[in-house]
Amino acid sequence: MSHFLIEYIEWGVQYARIWGFLFVLIFMTIESSFIPFPSEIVMIPAGFLAYRSELLFASPITDLLIVILCGIAGSLLGAYINYFLFLKLGRPFLFRYGKYFFLSPPTIERAEEIFKRHGEIATFVCRLLPGIRQLISIPAGLARMHLFRFTLFTALGAGIWTILLSLTGYYFASLAESMTYADLVINGGKSIKEHFPSLLVGLSLIIVIYVFLHRKIMSSENA
Repeated sequence: MSHFLIEYIEWGVQYARIWGFLFVLIFMTIESSFIPFPSEIVMIPAGFLAYRSELLFASPITDLLIVILCGIAGSLLGAYINYFLFLKLGRPFLFRYGKYFFLSPPTIERAEEIFKRHGEIATFVCRLLPGIRQLISIPAGLARMHLFRFTLFTALGAGIWTILLSLTGYYFASLAESMTYADLVINGGKSIKEHFPSLLVGLSLIIVIYVFLHRKIMSSENA
């Protein structure tokens, strides 16, 4: 599926100067909702194009920042689709019709279990995990998670992931501007997988600090 989509990305590159930011916004919205395709094929090429000054402002840093903002905005829009949809429709609808949205009952139950056990932290961390990134918004909607907190933790997780992917494309562009987009996505994906353990260690530290501060604040409020 990735190779099939890469062909369309290569086609879209021809129109990146005018429509690049909009493409990022739309594709990341789709990726963050129901359609299970890797965000690597969107954000890595976007970072690549930013470095090569092939986007609207022809300024690497400016274009990179806007690419990241569009990626985060798209991730939030897609997450809102899942959140509000299942806030209204509820669990019975999800289990009855989820198969039409590529959601099998075991997958739904897995996402629900993760959310029940870890709550808002799961909303943050799962934005970085393939296969569950899109789904964690569904149990958040079913559980009627506070919208501000849902937005905050979704934006934080999606922001880290979007920045990582964009910078990967930006970095590879600095090494080899003649690289094809297919090679770029494949090599970029491999690079992220190689460094993913380090990313998880960093996230673990963030989570530990958050839990400590959260409990500290809650205990002081109850005192």
